[in-house]
Amino acid sequence: MSEQSNSSDFGSKEFMHQRQLKKGVAGWMLLATLGVSYVISGDYAGWNFGIATAGWGGMLIAACLMGLMYLTLVLSLAEMSAAIPTAGGGYSFARRVMGPVGGYATGLAVLLEYAIAPAAIVIFIGQYTNALFGWDGPTVYAAFYLVFVGIHLIGAGEALRIMMVITALAVIAIIVTALGLIPHFEVSNLFDIAANPDVAGATTFLPQGWYGVWAALPFGMWLFLAVEGVPLAAEEAKDPKTDMPRGIIAAMIFLLISAAMVMLLVPGAAGASATGEYGAPLVDALRKVYGQDSMLANFVNVVGLAGLIASFFSIIYGYSRLVFALSRAGYLPDFMSLTGKRKVPTWALVIPGIFGFIASLTGEGDMMIMMAVFGATISYALQAYSHILLRRREPDLERPYKTPGGTVTAGIALVLSIIALSSCFAYDARAALWAAGLYALGMAYYFVFKHKEVSKHTAEEEFAAILEAEAELDG
Repeated sequence: MSEQSNSSDFGSKEFMHQRQLKKGVAGWMLLATLGVSYVISGDYAGWNFGIATAGWGGMLIAACLMGLMYLTLVLSLAEMSAAIPTAGGGYSFARRVMGPVGGYATGLAVLLEYAIAPAAIVIFIGQYTNALFGWDGPTVYAAFYLVFVGIHLIGAGEALRIMMVITALAVIAIIVTALGLIPHFEVSNLFDIAANPDVAGATTFLPQGWYGVWAALPFGMWLFLAVEGVPLAAEEAKDPKTDMPRGIIAAMIFLLISAAMVMLLVPGAAGASATGEYGAPLVDALRKVYGQDSMLANFVNVVGLAGLIASFFSIIYGYSRLVFALSRAGYLPDFMSLTGKRKVPTWALVIPGIFGFIASLTGEGDMMIMMAVFGATISYALQAYSHILLRRREPDLERPYKTPGGTVTAGIALVLSIIALSSCFAYDARAALWAAGLYALGMAYYFVFKHKEVSKHTAEEEFAAILEAEAELDG
C-alpha cells in the first residue's frame, strides 16, 4: 500500500483518488428499487414468526407500529440524505451533529444490522432451495455469498441493474401469490389460534395478550428492515438532492402495500396457526390451498426465490458502502476503502461477507433476525436524534427536501425505535445479548485503536474532501 493511503494523509488528492465510487449510476427509480430490494425478502420469510409469537391480531398491531416507525424514519432520512449526500448514510448524519463517537456508534449499529441480515436471509434461501431441489446448509450459503459478492465486484452500475431485474421478479411473485390466495381468504382463518389461558387479557385477537405484541415487534420490523439503507447510495446517485427523497419515499410506500398484502392474505387463506410455523410462508400457503404439486406454488417458489436473493444481493451492496465510508473516515483500516478501476470497494465487500457466512452457519434464521434488529433499532434512534439535532443546530443548512412535521416526525421514530430495541430482549434475550456483546466489542475497538486518529479531522473536513474529489472527477 502506498504511503499516500495512510489515514494521516486524509483528504489528500492521492488518498481520495484511491477511494472513489462511480458517480451517476442511480436515478430515483433505481434507488426506489434498491430500497424495495433491501427489504422484500421480509415478505417471503421471517415475518410469520410474529404470528406464532403474538397471533394474527398481535402481529398486525406490531406491524402497524413498526410501519409507522419506518415511515417517520424514512421521511427524516429523506431530508438528511438530500442535504448531506455521502456514502456513509446514517453514520454521516450522526457524525455531523454528534461528533466522531456518535458517528461511529451509529455506523457500527448499521454495520451490525447489515452484516447479520444477509446471514438470516441466506438461511431462508436455503429453506427455499431445499423445497425446490433438496439443497440446504453451509454449501448453499457459501455458494450464494461467493456468487453475489462476485457480481458486486464487477461494478456498481452492473450490479444495480441486475438487482432491478431480480426485484421485479420478486414483486411479480408476490402479486401472483396474492391473486392465488384471494379466492381462499376467510376472516375466521386469521383467528384460529386459541387464547392462552395463562395470560391475563388474552383473546383470539391477542392470544398472548399485549406482551405478545411487544415480543412480535422485531418481526414487524422484518417487513421493512433495511429500507433506511437507500442513502448509502448517495455518492452514486445522479442527483441526490432530488433522487434520494423520491427514491426512499417511493420504496417505503410500496413496502407498506406489500406488507399489508402478505399479512392479510397468507394467514387469511392458510390459517394463522399454520402460517406461524411455515419456513416459506407464501409457497406453503399456496400448497395448502392448491395441493403439494401445485404449479402455482412451484412457480412462486422458483420466482419467489428472487425476493430473498434481491435482499441478500442489495444488503451486500449496502454494507460495502458503509464499510467503505467508515474506512475512508479512519474508523476502520484504510485498505477497506480502497477502490480499483471499477470504483468498487473490494475488501469492504469481502470481509463482512466472510463474517456473515460464519454467522449463517448457526442455521438459526430467527436468531439472526433478532441480532440484526438489535443493531437496527440502535441506529434508528441515533439517526432520528441526529435529525432533531441537525434541525436545531443548523437551521440554515440547505434542505432540498423538508420532513413533514419536522422534529415531531423524527421524535416518533426515536420513541418507537427505543421500544423496539427493548422487544429484542422480550423475544430472545440470548440473541440480544450476543448482539450487545458484538456491539460492545466494536465500540471498544474504536476507543482503543481509532479514537485519537479519527478526532484529528472533522465531519466538515471529510465532507469537503469528498466534494472536492467529486468535482475533480466531474471536471
